[in-house]
Amino acid sequence: MRYSTQNRLMLQIHNSLTRNKEVLRPVEPGHVRMYVCGMTVYDFCHLGHARMLVSFDIVQRWLRASGYRVTYVRNITDIDDKIIRRAVETGKRLSDVTSFYIDAMRADEQALGVQAPDHEPRATQHVGDMLDIISRLEDKGLAYRSDDGDVNFSVRGFDGYGKLSGKSLDDLRAGERVAVTAGKRDPLDFVLWKAAKEEEPEESKWESPYGLGRPGWHIECSAMSKALLGLPLDIHGGGPDLKFPHHENEIAQTEGAFGGNLASIWMHCGPLMVDADKMSKSLGNFRRIRSTIAAEGEPSDDVATYAVNPREAEMLRFFIVRNHYRSVQNYTPDNLVDAQHALDRLYQALANVPAQEVEIDWDAPYCREFRAAMNDDFNSAGAVAVLFELANEANRERSAHAAGLLKALGGVLGLLQTDPQTYLRSPSRYLGQSAGSGAELDAAQIEALIQARSEAKKQRDFAEADRIRESLQSAGIELEDRPGGVTQWRRA
Repeated sequence: MRYSTQNRLMLQIHNSLTRNKEVLRPVEPGHVRMYVCGMTVYDFCHLGHARMLVSFDIVQRWLRASGYRVTYVRNITDIDDKIIRRAVETGKRLSDVTSFYIDAMRADEQALGVQAPDHEPRATQHVGDMLDIISRLEDKGLAYRSDDGDVNFSVRGFDGYGKLSGKSLDDLRAGERVAVTAGKRDPLDFVLWKAAKEEEPEESKWESPYGLGRPGWHIECSAMSKALLGLPLDIHGGGPDLKFPHHENEIAQTEGAFGGNLASIWMHCGPLMVDADKMSKSLGNFRRIRSTIAAEGEPSDDVATYAVNPREAEMLRFFIVRNHYRSVQNYTPDNLVDAQHALDRLYQALANVPAQEVEIDWDAPYCREFRAAMNDDFNSAGAVAVLFELANEANRERSAHAAGLLKALGGVLGLLQTDPQTYLRSPSRYLGQSAGSGAELDAAQIEALIQARSEAKKQRDFAEADRIRESLQSAGIELEDRPGGVTQWRRA
């Protein structure tokens, strides 16, 4: 594709820290260093996680499409209270628990077209870096050892605490994962190093100047982001629930230890809502990614990888992409049905008009409109609207160029890269096309009936040809007779 300098010069991003849109100005011109907080691997990913994964996949794809060199880091939390609890409950080693759920997470990512980050560090690989930061904080009077053996951060000793969440110290309360203990001088103080408990697995304990123990949750991202990207980061991102306390605490401990700013731009995607509540495991209102896109029912909890329905997997990605990443998005089964219908329309346009291979010229019509949307804080909803404009033109004008541009721009968003006939012939349970139902025909059976219909027409047995067509229609199969005696089919 042909890059345009305007792609860079015009890119504005909403900064959660300043509450304003700002032009991206990387510390190193032309090179964006982006860190995103990833998964805590103790369970399967749900649709709220899918939104975060896809949202930041779109961000890194657009940065690269704009000609930037990108170093994208997304961490894995592989030591945590919940992981220890899962290991104890199942009688498994911590490493076995985390390896299993990492494989499951990657299966979900691959199914959703989420490209792997450039670096995917694990917390357990950077314990030494964490201890170095804790030592620096202790030297500066920002960390203290408590009677219970923990090492805590002194929140009121850091002047800028609360600048990301916009709350004063008097308004703030200890957040999720921050246990208030007698050893803390202030309820807002958070743990940097946890003293080991006798009943915890040996795998969860490291030697340190503070005795056997393990890192607190917040310190890991400060260590990994600095080690792999340096300071300040150009972009730091994550889910909506991380702004406080996790990201607030990251700022305090990183800037407290090293000075300066942790990140130039902070990005947070919006929540995925179920009724009036955010989808989360703590509320029990979540739906797993694998439950939504698996080819055959609910995969067993004993397997990390599973067979994927590619049509439904792309539908789920489209469901996320057609909303702005910062918006509040609602999950309902009906919304998935609507997303499936909408994506099918784009693929039907590609099936109707063979796509010409085209090179994206960002200064050409449609491309400019697409670029303007994406440069406005990664407005993928506006970019998707351009795809529908192109689909309409392709259908109206029988334009192979419009179809080609539809496919090319769709590719920037990670969409529309499957062969249209293959896509449209795949069943979708959201449209009542569950594979294996009594009325369902597989591809070989459909092709055989189409061939029988063709033979009947050659024999001028039009009654039989009509009967076959009607039987296919009753099974949810639509036929389209094209010039040259070619018949194409799709699932209705």
